Amino acid sequence: MLNQKKVAVYVTGGIAAYKALLFVRLLIKEGAQVKVAMTQSACQFVSPLTFQVLTKEKVMVDTFDENDPSVVQHIHFADWSELAIVIPATANTIAKMANGIADNFVTSALLATTAPKVIVPAMNEHMWENPATVRNCTQLQKEGVHFIEPAVGFLAEGYSGKGRLPEPEEVLQQIKELNLFEQEEQPLLGKKVLITAGGTKERIDPVRYISNDSSGKMGYALAEDAVKKGAEVILISATTALPVPKGVKIEYVESARGMQEKVLNHFSSVDIAIMVAAVSDYRVKEPATQKIKKIDDEDEITLTLVKNPDILKQLGSLKKEGQTVIGFAAETHQVIEFAKQKLVKKNADFIIANDVSDQSIGFGADMHQVTILSKTGEEILLPKVSKQLLAKEIWKNLIQHL
Repeated sequence: MLNQKKVAVYVTGGIAAYKALLFVRLLIKEGAQVKVAMTQSACQFVSPLTFQVLTKEKVMVDTFDENDPSVVQHIHFADWSELAIVIPATANTIAKMANGIADNFVTSALLATTAPKVIVPAMNEHMWENPATVRNCTQLQKEGVHFIEPAVGFLAEGYSGKGRLPEPEEVLQQIKELNLFEQEEQPLLGKKVLITAGGTKERIDPVRYISNDSSGKMGYALAEDAVKKGAEVILISATTALPVPKGVKIEYVESARGMQEKVLNHFSSVDIAIMVAAVSDYRVKEPATQKIKKIDDEDEITLTLVKNPDILKQLGSLKKEGQTVIGFAAETHQVIEFAKQKLVKKNADFIIANDVSDQSIGFGADMHQVTILSKTGEEILLPKVSKQLLAKEIWKNLIQHL
């Protein structure tokens, strides 16, 4: 995948800079052409000479090192690259990238880079979790920048936490999984796809609600991959916490009835509908208009719940020839048995079943595993992988059957 690809590696000033040496070595073994740029701070941890010996290329540090009058060095460096990797990426450099600050060679070249960018953060756990860092990372993700999550492990400060740079082999594997250089086939070109995601909320009063643990990650991953495969995608989301995949049209909702309205508005014009959202089965019959106050001499409160609309069942009854309806079944026991029942009751074409009792693949987890059930009786167990890779596997199997 990386053979003969032009990869620019940007090293910034963290203790994990020594791992960038091993990472560059791996890239070269993969056949990549590698050039390195470093911040002045990075040079305090690793010598530019070491990278120069490894890459057989001049290492760029000084913005004003213009020894070739025919080019502007940081622009030339940016234009040369087919992939830009920032490793390790400090909170400082991430903040500069998010806000378009170009005050050294690294940030200037990155600002001018149009090739795919991958950021591999490494910092103290508290810095990684700081709202400013979270905000900056979210902004960059919205702009299409890819992130390799930091690992949990022993930090330079002497205690364990999230912020450690993953091992170079793992970083390389995750970058390969992004498939940044593969020409994506577009079997969904000309198709319109409707996807729901997230856990709906049913109000008890203005400050409380009934909901579930669904993060929306699976629905977003399916939407992102559908766009890459050529589809026009409408995402009806009950969460605002995730970056919107590039090319996806999104509409936000809160409640089951709000989701029902949006879905029905679009269903007649779509070819494929995938109901991934975890929709609340019940809602409070009469939500309070003011915050419910605790009464000191009463230990119990009674809420009357009424059924919410069954959106998947509605689509199963409304679908026309040529439309495909797909549902998700999140179960804690008898997963396949209940999913088969749902397939029939909802008149769906496929049900994708997942065991949410397993915390490693349940709500909110980054890894996932599902079984695809078709109305023709097939059962396809997919491997336990990241939700991004699983989305590709789901679409691959659905497309084969459509």
